[in-house]
Amino acid sequence: MESLFILIPLSILAVVIALLLFFKMNRDGQFEDDQGPAWSILLDDDRPRKKSN
Repeated sequence: MESLFILIPLSILAVVIALLLFFKMNRDGQFEDDQGPAWSILLDDDRPRKKSN
């Protein structure tokens, strides 16, 4: 029972920290472009380059 007095506030603190980090990353633009990296690998040119003399 005594462990609940420690674990409940620690879990609430962990949730608050996670929410603060999420909102900070959202404000900084971390989640702005979610399609760009997915398309960039498809649009990458993988053909070998021609040698120029």
